[in-house]
Amino acid sequence: MTDLAQIALGLGSGGIIGFTLGLVGGGGSILAVPLLLYVVGMADPHRAIGTSAVAVTVNALFNLASHARAGNVRWACAGVFAGAGVGGALVGAACGKVINGQHLLFLFALVMLGVGGLMTRGCRTGAQPPAPAERTTMTPVLLYGVATGFCSGFFGIGGGFLIVPALLAATGMPMLNAIATSLVAVCAFGLTTSLSYAAAGMVDLPMAAILVAGGMAGGLGGTLAARSLGRQPQRLRLIFACLIFIVAVYMMWRSVRAMGLV
Repeated sequence: MTDLAQIALGLGSGGIIGFTLGLVGGGGSILAVPLLLYVVGMADPHRAIGTSAVAVTVNALFNLASHARAGNVRWACAGVFAGAGVGGALVGAACGKVINGQHLLFLFALVMLGVGGLMTRGCRTGAQPPAPAERTTMTPVLLYGVATGFCSGFFGIGGGFLIVPALLAATGMPMLNAIATSLVAVCAFGLTTSLSYAAAGMVDLPMAAILVAGGMAGGLGGTLAARSLGRQPQRLRLIFACLIFIVAVYMMWRSVRAMGLV
């Protein structure tokens, strides 16, 4: 039973996730699992992963709708990428559920460190690299789809921070189209992971709804803040990357303690 304190903490956590997504774009959803564990107080890491997957899916669906109306989604590529990745997500979710929860959190923290590192790469300079020529070969799309789908299912994350670079590497499409197209895959992978965890009884649907509600409100605030601070996007991403580093180190410390290694 979700009490009033957990509802308030869930709304606040959802607000933080939505605010960071609105402020810096991709990567904010990676905070969902640590917030559920260490702020809301969810005890089971697998349940936190399953619940966060539901919230990530719904949030991605809302964002996808706006991009679809603007005509930014490359649907053919999205269908191939997401279709290939759903199988990877199923395998990843199955593997994640059988791994010890604390071991899984430790690996999750390592992924967070990698995400933080990727975010800092774009903060060193405001210059953008030249866009590569677009490609139509579907084999790289299939391979990248399977790989990113596995990671998404294994860790219960949206994976947009992986999917966008994968689409860029596989097709050379413009960044805006890659971001929009990635949301199709995030929805597909998140739904696959959610159903897999729900079938095992590892999803707290009321808490997922609370996260989504808080995320919608926080997203509006983050978007407004991004507009007012838009002249310094690299600094914003650097601050968020530092936050990810801090949370990742804390997760690793908690996991190591729970495993009795210190």
